[in-house]
Amino acid sequence: MNESPTSSAVDFKMQTVEGIPIPARSNIEGKLAEGEVPPNQKPKKAKDKTGAPPSRFSLRVTAGWWRSLQCIGMSLHFLASPRPPNPDFVKSIPSTLATQTGQFNLHFYLPDGYKRDSRSDKWPVVVNFHGGGFTLGSASDDARFARFVLEKCHAVFVSVEYRLAPEFPFPTAVDDGADALLYIIKNAAELQVDSNKIATSGFSAGGNIALTAPIRLFEHRKTTEVPEYRILAVATWYPITDYTLSRAERRKSAFRPEATLPPALTNLFDASYLFPPELDLAHPCLSPSRASDEVLIESLPPNVIFYTCEWDMLLREGKELAQRLQKPPISKNVYYTMIPDVGHGWDKGPNPMKPPSKSERLYGECCRRLRGIFEEDQTHMIRHLSVKLPPLLHLKPKDENGAV
Repeated sequence: MNESPTSSAVDFKMQTVEGIPIPARSNIEGKLAEGEVPPNQKPKKAKDKTGAPPSRFSLRVTAGWWRSLQCIGMSLHFLASPRPPNPDFVKSIPSTLATQTGQFNLHFYLPDGYKRDSRSDKWPVVVNFHGGGFTLGSASDDARFARFVLEKCHAVFVSVEYRLAPEFPFPTAVDDGADALLYIIKNAAELQVDSNKIATSGFSAGGNIALTAPIRLFEHRKTTEVPEYRILAVATWYPITDYTLSRAERRKSAFRPEATLPPALTNLFDASYLFPPELDLAHPCLSPSRASDEVLIESLPPNVIFYTCEWDMLLREGKELAQRLQKPPISKNVYYTMIPDVGHGWDKGPNPMKPPSKSERLYGECCRRLRGIFEEDQTHMIRHLSVKLPPLLHLKPKDENGAV
């Protein structure tokens, strides 16, 4: 694994949450909610983390307010040149795995050379999940990353409009993620994609789904026949991976606590997604860091591209999971990068003049790795039981800000 050196020389003045600018501040935790465990204790159930369940109606109102701000921020984010692409088409698909039935959308972005009337070509496919604490965001949020997948990876990019909390708490988002994979696998011929060349990707909460949707699909395959498929890689960007850590504990371990997400948002995210109160926070589809070695070996792909942010409260748990995935007995091919001098969600900054610093280079690096995995894969798999790929080249830092 490659890791950049720690640096805090840059004066941090502003952070963003899915395009929403938030001034840096102390981010001191407020009073504990009734029933919430103190920071020195490990939360085991949702109620230990959120206290007495807030009104679901009040959570919806608050989430709606933040979603409005997020739309404005992301609109500014999209103005910077080069402008991100629009989806070529959108498919609405039914939920088949979630207990809360309904429909959700898949946004398809197509590379040059894709011909919808052809049945001879089979394209690799990257299935992406946006961020926003499982509460904010939309499938278009990662359109800048989509451009690099199309141009550098030469793959179809599918962004999943999974259903959001508090209207749809855990596990709906993960179920929708697995349903998206199922739809692509079952309709690969019609979509002209190769069901043996799939990768998942995601940012923040979406980075969690990029890891947990394959776990959910693996569990589903134990009871239901699924057509043959191979997920070759996951590219996860600053994901939340361990809900058994309190937010206070995370902030305390951060290099710059003032640069982490404010409690007003993290409390909203947790209260919205972690429901009902007796929810087990160690569930592997919620906290992949708490999954057994066996589950991680069998359900995750052989290649893991893992990004964390130096000033993020999620840095420690992300780094620890990346290290665990690389070491025996799991022994995945892990390509880990800690991005220096940035906070959580830095790449979604609402600057209409230029893309956020480092984002274009890191997106390109990630997609070149994905393309290498798609092209150089020489393993032989039977129904998703993988043989370890030979390791890819670990690149040296390119410049003083290089993350690899």
